[in-house]
Amino acid sequence: MSILFYIILSTFLVSLLSFVGALGLFLKNDVLDRLLTVLVAFSAGAMMGGAFLHLIPEALELFPSGEILQLFIYLLSGFTLFFVLEGFIQWHHHHAREHPNIMPFSYLILVSDTLHNFLDGLVMAAAFMSSLNLGFITTLVISFHEIPQEIGDFGILVYGGFRKSKALLFNFLSALSAILGGVIGFLISEKVTGSTVFLLPFAAGNFIYIAASDLIPEIKEHHRNIRKALAHFFAFLVGVFLMWILKSFGLE
Repeated sequence: MSILFYIILSTFLVSLLSFVGALGLFLKNDVLDRLLTVLVAFSAGAMMGGAFLHLIPEALELFPSGEILQLFIYLLSGFTLFFVLEGFIQWHHHHAREHPNIMPFSYLILVSDTLHNFLDGLVMAAAFMSSLNLGFITTLVISFHEIPQEIGDFGILVYGGFRKSKALLFNFLSALSAILGGVIGFLISEKVTGSTVFLLPFAAGNFIYIAASDLIPEIKEHHRNIRKALAHFFAFLVGVFLMWILKSFGLE
């Protein structure tokens, strides 16, 4: 099968995760809160592991030895882009919980998630253009991150005034931008020589920023006692360990 097929299929499957938000309707608030924080900790570890154990080593193999500094410039570019997005689009979900009754913010969440999902598609395309195994690993990492994010998004939209059916539909339409990002990423890789070399460290910078600046601070807000802190740290290590296991089996 062609690489484009795998890109479209993977981005579509990740888009379907937008419907997982409906699970929040069937869980008590305290159960949902505990589940979300553990998932966030796990996805933070998986994103860190994906960046440092898969994306960056793969990029190092592609870069000429005399241009390694350029790799880290690309990595910093990916990190910085998400810093800018967070500042101007207010991507932090806990901000939304502080202003749950402001309907315009619900639409802002949809706009920012659309852009974020589009970038996810670019990242997945870059990974698949490097190797199928790296594409599958990247899809897995992004999926881990999407599950708690989509549950949070659905809750924000419903709490902000959307009907449940409308919240699911709009969340799904926002998620479909990942497919567009994947196709454009494929076309860029086909037309622009060496674009994969740029996109891999760029994607690693995205992962590191999301994990270090968005997910880990979110976890720390829920460290009400040592038992919860240890549980979150363990979930983080499990995420890293999973990426290491996949690396050890040659899935890169």
